[in-house]
Amino acid sequence: MVIKVFLASSSGSTAIKKKQQDVLGFLEALKVDYAPLDIACNEDNRMWMRENVPVEKKPTNGIPLPPQIFNEESYCGDYETFFDAKEDNAVFAFLGLPPPPGSKEAKEAEKAFILENGPVENGTVENETVENGTDDAEDEENLEAEEVEEENLDDDSLKREVPMEEFNGDEHTDEVEAEVGGETGEEAAEEAAEEDAAAEEKVAKEEEEEVVENTEEAAEDTKAPVKQEEAQEEVEDEEAKGEDDHPVSEGEEDLGSEEEEELRQLEEEEEAPEQEEEDE
Repeated sequence: MVIKVFLASSSGSTAIKKKQQDVLGFLEALKVDYAPLDIACNEDNRMWMRENVPVEKKPTNGIPLPPQIFNEESYCGDYETFFDAKEDNAVFAFLGLPPPPGSKEAKEAEKAFILENGPVENGTVENETVENGTDDAEDEENLEAEEVEEENLDDDSLKREVPMEEFNGDEHTDEVEAEVGGETGEEAAEEAAEEDAAAEEKVAKEEEEEVVENTEEAAEDTKAPVKQEEAQEEVEDEEAKGEDDHPVSEGEEDLGSEEEEELRQLEEEEEAPEQEEEDE
């Protein structure tokens, strides 16, 4: 299979030239064999390209522009579809070629195949081998159905042999445990409520004690300055009494009597001239 790329070597459009270079460069990077066919110098190539491009892929004017890509006689697409395949890592699928082993496109194709058909072992797909007219999946389903029927039969036989009271023993014990659990739950709730009430009372008592202590300390603080004032007044009174009770010495008494006599003499001297004047 040969990939044919129809080009215009003497095109005046830079956009067309760039698209042609992108296609050829990418094919060379992938090491894909291709044959460039010039439509500018070969009329046969131009006519063949225009006739073999599908009608739905042609533009409104009916003349397809290069580059156009073919795989032998089958149409692959134009630059836009080639670019989309390049972005999706599906260029080999676009060209109709098998991807090389180990390439990203080959790995993605293998994953897609496994998702659709299941894992592959020894070159064959699982669940595709047929034995005795049925495949493995059907055999497994039949075996599972038989096992389920056997289990149901065993359960029915046990129910018939065991009395209903013993058969329902587990359910009865569950009900009793549920009732006991309910009672214990209520008792636990009551105990928790009592503990909460006791804790609240304890907290209230501690708060009252703190308030009493604070009031006593405040009272002591107010009494302290009053006691200090009273003590200071008592000290002052004692000092005053001490001064009054202090004994007077003989020297002090003599000084006092002398002062009194001097005062009397002065008074007499002052009165003497007044009396003389009066007598005259």
